[in-house]
Amino acid sequence: MSIAAYLKDIGRGASGARALSAAAAHALMATVLDGRTAGAETGAFLMAMRMKGETLDELVGFLDAVHERCLPVPSSKPVVLIPSYNGSRKLPNLTPLLALWLAREGIHVLVHGPLAEPTRVTSAAILHDLGVPPILHPQDIARAWSRREPAFVPTGVLCPPLQVLLDLRRVIGLRGPGHTVAKMMNPVTGAPALRLVNHTHPEFGALMSAWAQREGIDAMLLRGTEGEPVADPRRLPRIDTWLGGALRPELCAAAQEGVLTELPLLPRDTDAAHTAVYLQEVLSGMRPAPAPLVRQAALVTAAVAVLQARSAALELSA
Repeated sequence: MSIAAYLKDIGRGASGARALSAAAAHALMATVLDGRTAGAETGAFLMAMRMKGETLDELVGFLDAVHERCLPVPSSKPVVLIPSYNGSRKLPNLTPLLALWLAREGIHVLVHGPLAEPTRVTSAAILHDLGVPPILHPQDIARAWSRREPAFVPTGVLCPPLQVLLDLRRVIGLRGPGHTVAKMMNPVTGAPALRLVNHTHPEFGALMSAWAQREGIDAMLLRGTEGEPVADPRRLPRIDTWLGGALRPELCAAAQEGVLTELPLLPRDTDAAHTAVYLQEVLSGMRPAPAPLVRQAALVTAAVAVLQARSAALELSA
């Protein structure tokens, strides 16, 4: 099936392109994910969206198409969704620390992302070194939660067509709308899910806030650390928490300002093996956890408690 009609709208450059409706975006993404486009068309779609930028309606349509092709993840209580797609280069990747910290408290944590990135230290690699292997079979998700472990589900298992789209980055050298939508995914059924969504540019943060408000999303938005949805261990970023489409000031945090007077003790080497050792030392109490991460974990835990209470109230009223 040709997507030429859509390309004519979105492929006219940043100033001449026309935005798609949510329905058109859904149809376009469904066609791409199902492999019904020629390789050149798919590449043109990614490049055109990269130049134009996504609107809220387009992201909602793309996301609906992805959700239709996702593995459903049932849960009996709220889930914290942690998309981990960037990994780290300069700082240690502390996304696994946040995931392990929350899971240890009995929270259902689902981490999703790639198994490997050639130039990055991935959460998958660090979790593997900690004895938390990737989950390849759906039934193992609940087993991980019962052990108070985070469930790391590779994108290729959670949504295989999306992984195919993401893999095209190695061909064209640029991220596309698939990477954006991956951060927004929610495969959870039967319970609410708090999505941790990071942003780099203020414009994207504003777009995610508009999405959370308009679509009634439960989400924690923050400026990411090297593209990961975890607080920078050196300085607390601004954190905005939206529940049911409403901003909850008591679950938000202002960005830390001023000159840093003290830096956290972080591992000198940031490869997976050294990071795993550092995480073990923090979780065992041998090293202090970075204060910004402790603050983020506390806000996530409080937000999950609100979601749990909301679910209980809905069950009583049903």
